[in-house]
Amino acid sequence: MGALTIKDIAKICGVSVTTVSRALNNYPGINQDTKERIMEVVREKQFIPNNSARNLKKLENHSIAVLVKGIGNPFFQPMMGTLEKIVHKRKYTFILQGVNENEDEIEVASELVLEKKPKGIVFLGGYFKHTEAKLKQLGLPCVICTVGGSIDEKSSSICSCVHVDDIKESYRIVDYLCKSGHKRIATFVATRGDKSISAQRLEGYRKALSDNGLPVCDELIRYTETGENAYTMERGYQDMKELLKENIDFTAIYAISDAIAIGICRALKEEGKKVPEDYSVVGFDGLEMASYYIPTITTVKQPVQEMAKAAAEILFDEIENNCGVQHRIFEGEILIRESSCAVSK
Repeated sequence: MGALTIKDIAKICGVSVTTVSRALNNYPGINQDTKERIMEVVREKQFIPNNSARNLKKLENHSIAVLVKGIGNPFFQPMMGTLEKIVHKRKYTFILQGVNENEDEIEVASELVLEKKPKGIVFLGGYFKHTEAKLKQLGLPCVICTVGGSIDEKSSSICSCVHVDDIKESYRIVDYLCKSGHKRIATFVATRGDKSISAQRLEGYRKALSDNGLPVCDELIRYTETGENAYTMERGYQDMKELLKENIDFTAIYAISDAIAIGICRALKEEGKKVPEDYSVVGFDGLEMASYYIPTITTVKQPVQEMAKAAAEILFDEIENNCGVQHRIFEGEILIRESSCAVSK
């Protein structure tokens, strides 16, 4: 068996990772009996938060952590690269931590804070309806990047945010399709219960249809199953195949990511359909690969480099200059390419 981890301690004690972290860091507010039980297990198991005290000392006060939910998503690749360069330039150690779809970002962050003692954290992607108290438990500066629009008012007073207005940008791309004569527009989103990016983009889709006098048809909203990665080419490919089998009438598809849109285009081609002659397809994000795919994908381009730089600047302002929480909203850019066209009269 490997070295004991904070998750093991939490499991033994029947509490959360966050609770163990708070006990070990002597945070106020934790139940005294719970704290004593945790500390007893820690002593009994001779638990050491980090296997290497030497590495811990090296990392302490000189590291920045980047937690990525959806680390395989190509959208995050340039952002991670930009953040790493800036962190290294500032003479800090860069820590990259992936977060699985079914993991709680704050639980993962709590364990990382305990073991590696970063000075600050950048969260990329994920779900952020965490409570104010839960976010406060981290006890260090945090910047939430790309999902700021779904954060409630209390939480946004604790964590800085960098993002585009997903509702607004989604509205703009769907409005473009409506103004191009499309009246039946399908959309590929995440799960029904999503309350983050997908929910924001779905809201923009609904509003654009409504403002153009078009009905929102449930059969044209394609959700993914819980536990599946919604933002992949494979998802777009498979779900497009299923939609075509249902013989539902539509002339355009709005995918909430370029990766989904690329998968959709591939499925349409295999089924003998032409893009954009038979179906217009638009995406969201502005992935580099979308500009090389045939046909090139019409999309909303997010300024990923600028957003990553802003996230780093804000975080270092908080760490080094004691600046308060900041919020930056960036404008997207509509790129009209080969995958979309007006409806033929």
